[in-house]
Amino acid sequence: MTSTVPASLTRTADGAALQAVFLDMDGTLVDTEGFWWDAEVEVFADLGHRLDESWRDVVVGGPMTRSAGYLIEATGADITFAELSVLLNDRFEERIGRGVPMMPGAQRLLAELARHNVPTALVSASHRRIIDRILDSLGRHHFHLSVAGDEVERTKPHPDPYLVAAHRLGADPARCAVVEDTATGVAAAEAAGCRVVAVPSVAPIQPAAGRMVVSSLEEVDLLFLRTLITAPR
Repeated sequence: MTSTVPASLTRTADGAALQAVFLDMDGTLVDTEGFWWDAEVEVFADLGHRLDESWRDVVVGGPMTRSAGYLIEATGADITFAELSVLLNDRFEERIGRGVPMMPGAQRLLAELARHNVPTALVSASHRRIIDRILDSLGRHHFHLSVAGDEVERTKPHPDPYLVAAHRLGADPARCAVVEDTATGVAAAEAAGCRVVAVPSVAPIQPAAGRMVVSSLEEVDLLFLRTLITAPR
């Protein structure tokens, strides 16, 4: 994990105010959910197996332990999780090396949060090696810290990544807004006690108490996030 947040930014005088914003990476800020599926298809093809398209919704947005484990079991491939993890990360890095497409509205939102000095964290189930590559494209200066899936004991859908981010920023999770694109990420953020903006990228997500669902980051700005925190659940 990386952190450059000044102590003066970690708290607000108003206990009801937005204290921090946490953003997922794949499918939320960068249009890379399809990259992961393509990497999985290619790696398993090299192993002599064909992935069923219906499995895509099962593995999207989750930790690699879950997606890789599921695909090994579903295909019967003769490979360990550790070996598969290396192959998938290698193939994914090859793809992002050709360019990382931003999701609509992502660059504008990051710039607005930075301009207003809002403590912001990148919170992803991806491994550190992948996050560091994509941070170079997103701009490290947009984030006060980042939390990777291989740096916490339990990653999404468990609340640990978001609790770690809130703790390191000195923020109350209930005063933190999270932007996520999958049900797995939404479950993690809500289990941590955060307010959530869901921007579904692959499978639909339903509105719920403390959760807003929008079609694009173009609909999300700082005022929207502040309103999310102050609105009753």
